[in-house]
Amino acid sequence: MSNLKWKALIIVLTTLACLYGIIGLPKSMDELEANWRKNIKLGLDLKGGTLLVLQVQLQDAFKAEAATQVERIKEELNRQAIPFGAVEIDYEPKSLDDAEQVAIAVKGVPSDKIAAFRSAMGELLPAWTLAGVSATDYRLTMKTTEALELKRQTLAGAMQTIESRINGLGLAEASVQQRGGADSEAELLISLPGLDDPARVKAILQTAALLELYEVKGGPYPRQEDAYSANSGVLPLGTKLVRAAQRAGEQGEGWFLLARTPVITGRDLRDARPTQDEFGKWETSFVLAQDAKGRFGRFTEANVGNRLAIVLDNQVRSAPVIQSRIEDQGRITGAGSQQEASDLALVLRAGALPAGVQYLQEQTVGPSLGADSIRQGLTAAAAGIGLVIICMLVYYRASGINATVTLILNAVILVGVLAYLDAVLTLPGIAGIILLIGMAVDSNVLIFERIREELRAGKAVLAAIDNGFSKAFLTIIDTHVTTVVSCAFLFMFGTPAVRGFAVTLVIGLVANVFTAIFVSRAIFQWAVGRQRGKIALSI
Repeated sequence: MSNLKWKALIIVLTTLACLYGIIGLPKSMDELEANWRKNIKLGLDLKGGTLLVLQVQLQDAFKAEAATQVERIKEELNRQAIPFGAVEIDYEPKSLDDAEQVAIAVKGVPSDKIAAFRSAMGELLPAWTLAGVSATDYRLTMKTTEALELKRQTLAGAMQTIESRINGLGLAEASVQQRGGADSEAELLISLPGLDDPARVKAILQTAALLELYEVKGGPYPRQEDAYSANSGVLPLGTKLVRAAQRAGEQGEGWFLLARTPVITGRDLRDARPTQDEFGKWETSFVLAQDAKGRFGRFTEANVGNRLAIVLDNQVRSAPVIQSRIEDQGRITGAGSQQEASDLALVLRAGALPAGVQYLQEQTVGPSLGADSIRQGLTAAAAGIGLVIICMLVYYRASGINATVTLILNAVILVGVLAYLDAVLTLPGIAGIILLIGMAVDSNVLIFERIREELRAGKAVLAAIDNGFSKAFLTIIDTHVTTVVSCAFLFMFGTPAVRGFAVTLVIGLVANVFTAIFVSRAIFQWAVGRQRGKIALSI
């Protein structure tokens, strides 16, 4: 009897804990409904929202990597006093299919410096393969293993950045997942439940948000030709031309001559916030990290009176004159509204995308359709539970009450765990719950039939119960484990909706083992313990 009391305590505490996770401690019906809506998070197909499919332009990452290596090669050759005619990108990929074919050409290496050149390239670029094109020209191509690693890092970085931007918008139930399949390895599925402004989110996700601060060497020039004319037709060494951002109401174009190497980049940011200037106009203020603070302070102190260009996504947003030493703060002007300033601050905080993105597909589910799905799903679940309960009561008589209690408790535990884990309930998740009804009943039927066999064999009631549960235990565990393994594959490779189905099913299976083995046995022991005289079991 003492053992039964401990079992009852565990069952009661588990039930109360799950109920608390679902509805908390409501003081009214309105509060109960509010707690339910807060704790049970609905997926896109139930709540309504938007599903986006985008493609990460991996070729951008390969081009950026090649451009970086070109500058490194030039610096290394100059450092080792190895003459060269030119170092440039020999093949620039145009699509995902030829991204791995990116190549770098090094031309004009003297024959007496070939040994030193090969040694320098082997140490500097071990991830690239060096091949001779002629007596003085060479070609560098990326090794296959390194190309695969760059793809993996680019996709992981893009997913992390997109998740940060989405979370910054308060869309906590959103999910970002890589799409499966060899033909769609660079595609991402973005689920945005409850989203009512997909255009804004698409703009935020597509913005590269690459912030760079450059020293201004000249300009602004009305046209590119004017910039070349002002410099005798050739740009000074270590400089580049960058277009000025077009402002509302302005016509024509502007160009700035900037240093090729930025003073500060977006990686040096610690924070960014929307603010207003003294005239009430919105702008985005940013704060630099500690390690960039000293570097920026020394540069601004040495360049008082010169201009500093703030470049965002390869466009000059502003080029203010440095009035005094600046330690760790700056601002980007020209925002048209508070939302624009806030969105820019958001993408700056989240960081720049490692490659561009292209939208392939957009699907929108209205909240009314989601409400219909919930209603139909709940109706199907209620009908299924009702029919199962009736069948169990008719076939197993009083023992059918045992199955009914375990079935209801199974559902309470399932929903409670979903609430505690902040898991998202989807329409396939509801289908998983309905499937679990059948699996839970199947476990009960298996146990009850084992007990019937023991009773027919002449065993005493208590012995029949013990033997019935013992013999059914391994079979139940075996079937549940194989289903959990299947769910693991669904979770790893499925879409967000399928993952919701897998999560729901796994939680329900674990709950079913607890209710079918532990709770059901405790109920039988309690029912038998209350009897006096000859013990009988209605089954």
